[in-house]
Amino acid sequence: MQPQREKSEVRPRAGWMVMGKRARPSALEVCKILAVFLSLFPSVSLQCKILKCNAEFWASTTNSGPEEEFCIALRAYNSCVRRTARTCRGDLAYHSAQHGIEDLMIQHNCSKEGPTSQPRARTPPPPPPPQLPPDSQERSDGPEVCHYERSLPRNTAPPNYTHCGFFGDPHLRTFGDDFQTCKVEGAWPLIHNKYLSVQVTNTPVVPGSVATATSKLTIIFKNFQECVDQKMYHAETDELPAAFADGSKNGGDRHGANTLRVVEKVPGQHVEIQARYIGTTIVVRQVGRYLTFAVRMPEEVVNSVEEGDNQDLYLCLHGCPANQRIDFRTFRARATESHGLGRTRSGTTMHGFSYQSAKAKCKERLPVEDLYFQSCVFDLLSSGDINFTMAAYYAFEDVKMLHSNSNRYHIFENAIIGNAAPRGKDLPLLLFLNLFAVLLWIECCAAHL
Repeated sequence: MQPQREKSEVRPRAGWMVMGKRARPSALEVCKILAVFLSLFPSVSLQCKILKCNAEFWASTTNSGPEEEFCIALRAYNSCVRRTARTCRGDLAYHSAQHGIEDLMIQHNCSKEGPTSQPRARTPPPPPPPQLPPDSQERSDGPEVCHYERSLPRNTAPPNYTHCGFFGDPHLRTFGDDFQTCKVEGAWPLIHNKYLSVQVTNTPVVPGSVATATSKLTIIFKNFQECVDQKMYHAETDELPAAFADGSKNGGDRHGANTLRVVEKVPGQHVEIQARYIGTTIVVRQVGRYLTFAVRMPEEVVNSVEEGDNQDLYLCLHGCPANQRIDFRTFRARATESHGLGRTRSGTTMHGFSYQSAKAKCKERLPVEDLYFQSCVFDLLSSGDINFTMAAYYAFEDVKMLHSNSNRYHIFENAIIGNAAPRGKDLPLLLFLNLFAVLLWIECCAAHL
């Protein structure tokens, strides 16, 4: 039978959404929610030291222990938060931590007065059992509901996998294989459904330019049945961690925890997140100073929209808003006009590249002149950053790894234009049919008079 998927209770809004939670969370689950919330406010870590307090408390409560030990750690946490009051007063994250502590005090029947101690690491748990051979690893990862394809009803068609990619200045390939170049400065949601959410933050590449690139990426995996706890992955320029925000590398303590894993492919450059319980693979890279994102996801998961959710804001599903799109054909035309290819009217090249030299550089890595090639040329002309050549190259490599249809790896500019052409050819026929319908209506009315 189709597994019953948990539903989030929170309605999404423009901007960032905090994920849903289960009823009556345990103390440790509340701590995890606090960790996620506080991590979404990076400025707090510089001003309030809230994250330091939170990390110390989390380290002291990672393993279950006597209730009194938890209360001691909680009182120490409270003292740490109170010491930040002067620098954090009026800060939303600080007040959220205060309320969280009060709730935990009540939930665990802890007295505010009593011994406190600095959070300390507990005795490490016994070593895990030996790893199973590779051919039996799949069977060790939990119940069938935690394996997407095995959880599908029998005799159903194989799932259709889709791909979304976001890279460069930035360029977006949607789940529907639309290819766009966008401005989208600031924080924008790429994906939001019942199982996970992805948000990017884009900053200008060159002062005064409309071109931006991704400097931050946050992914939140929501808790799901007996498979995984809620987990957050956060990456920034020069910080591509090989673990989730809480330091773990899998989905937590549930039976199917290993169906969510962070795998470091190249330290500091390439991370893969495997979420087998929803049939999803995510690739995050740092190329030069900026991040790239690619995902393979089943259509069912892509379309698992919260009830009443307006998905128009989520870029991977519907693309960038019209007022955020850049027509790099116009940009290219400007680059080739007047005083030489890629030169301004004063005779200088654009950021060190002429149109022809940018094409030659991109050709070294992308021999097919598709939209990945064109995006590479655009990025070199708009920024002069040679690393964008590799960003386009790796984005296409991720397509070859993640896209389910090899015939759709390449997308060409004329194909996008051609998609609109039949509508123009059909216009005379539609006008004729409308006119014919009007004449029939008039004749019908005349017959009844």
